[in-house]
Amino acid sequence: MKRQSDTKKGVLTGPSQRQLRAGELIRHALVEILREEELQDEALQNISVTVSEVRMSPDLKHAICFVEPLGAGLTGQDAAKNTGEIIKGLNRVSKFLRGRLGRSIDMKFTPDLKFIHDESFGTAAYMDKLFLDPRVQQDTRRLSDVVDDEDEA
Repeated sequence: MKRQSDTKKGVLTGPSQRQLRAGELIRHALVEILREEELQDEALQNISVTVSEVRMSPDLKHAICFVEPLGAGLTGQDAAKNTGEIIKGLNRVSKFLRGRLGRSIDMKFTPDLKFIHDESFGTAAYMDKLFLDPRVQQDTRRLSDVVDDEDEA
């Protein structure tokens, strides 16, 4: 999670425990709602969505939901276009999801929802691909040899 800077002390601080708890509560509730509800938007028909993270504003009135669409059935350029349509569809039905969320969680305010594509899955796949590169494996073997030599000394 990206750290917020505290201008008073010049120290980096993260989200509060309250924000983290509320984000997890909303994430779990959203997963259940998306699993059970049949959403009427055309872009969301027969699509499964993974909600990987929910970041809450300090006042808990706004939630940014990081999602990864699954089952789009497309690859390459079409997948990116389809993912964009799915995210737009989720943002179109966000008021409906907010209403369902209000019934399933016990919070003073039900936050406004904004959906964003989670890029971390693509980044992880890219890193896995890099680690399979023979040149990188050669470097990691050299590094492990150096570490083993230091342990023996």
